[in-house]
Amino acid sequence: MPIRSEWQLGREGVTLDTFNSVLKRIVLNPALTLPLLLYARYSHKGQFLSVQHAKALRALKYAVALGIIKKASDWLDDAVTNNWTNDTYDWNKEVVVVTGGSDGIGKVVVKLLAERGIKVAVLDVQELTYEAPPSVQYFHADLASPSSIASAASAIKSAFGAPTILINNAGCARGKTILDSTEHDVRLTFNVNTLSHYFLAHQFLPSMVEHNHGMIITVASLASYLMAPGMVDYGASKAAALAFHEGLAAELATAYKAPRVRTVVMCQGYTRTALFEGFGGAVLYPETVAEAVVKAVLRGKSAHIVAPESSWMLLPKVRGWPVWMQYGFRKRLDGLMRNWKGRQVVQPSLQEVEVKEKEAEERVEESGVLVQGAQ
Repeated sequence: MPIRSEWQLGREGVTLDTFNSVLKRIVLNPALTLPLLLYARYSHKGQFLSVQHAKALRALKYAVALGIIKKASDWLDDAVTNNWTNDTYDWNKEVVVVTGGSDGIGKVVVKLLAERGIKVAVLDVQELTYEAPPSVQYFHADLASPSSIASAASAIKSAFGAPTILINNAGCARGKTILDSTEHDVRLTFNVNTLSHYFLAHQFLPSMVEHNHGMIITVASLASYLMAPGMVDYGASKAAALAFHEGLAAELATAYKAPRVRTVVMCQGYTRTALFEGFGGAVLYPETVAEAVVKAVLRGKSAHIVAPESSWMLLPKVRGWPVWMQYGFRKRLDGLMRNWKGRQVVQPSLQEVEVKEKEAEERVEESGVLVQGAQ
């Protein structure tokens, strides 16, 4: 499955991103607008047309200026987030770990990497939902269990050697309000969506730091920026995942002196996967998100990616709004989770907690009967 060209219309059809792409690639592209401005200023015909279309010339000048400012800002983004250093990747030698790579976004990521012959270790609690390509191997792991992660990491190192790229893609959502959420609901969500990132880093990051080479990709969510009713634990866990990415990037450059280890975060909106079936927001295709992740991996550069890209103009800015606007906006999101019926993958660690809770409830009930008898 070839990665779609950035000049192609997105799978989602005509959206705000379509107009944003036209604006960025044509109107604010100095490679196109600056020659036009030079033509208008220094050619006889251009000067004649400039006099006839003064407003168009003024708009062209603004486009050139804004385009140059944007190019400078993009250059600074790239330079600073990559610590002013360059690195090279040998895709015949790199080893990629993809959590949650059995289905959904992770499945597409794995297939795109495998098409290029890149070695991929899939870390998931469920078996692959597709036939593994030659360069792909599945490793069972319960990401809610640190011991299971450690065991799977050991098996991966034995099979492939030390991984150089970790894609924290696995996600969990329970779809409950705060009071409806049980203790194991909350713990499972944070274990998979946040804490597993720490435990996986403990397993794979030391080798990356030692060689000053590697990459950690954090698949967060637009929910990192905006909380909505019915998904507070999910949003909080994804906000924590975003904070993990931000802190990791800073520590790599300062605490670990490994400026060439790259960090990428993907903050995507509602994606058409089984995990969020029935969600009431605008839809992205998993291929769209997966392609953006794989492009970032193949570039070998740190990046902060938001999808849809137009969301960057709104959602991260909400916390800067007046408080009354923030509160009103969040309350209007009440309908997003009303028809949610996302898939729930059984986690062994969750089953253990459920059994213990059931046994505890039974003991409490037995104790209550004895007390009543004594009275």
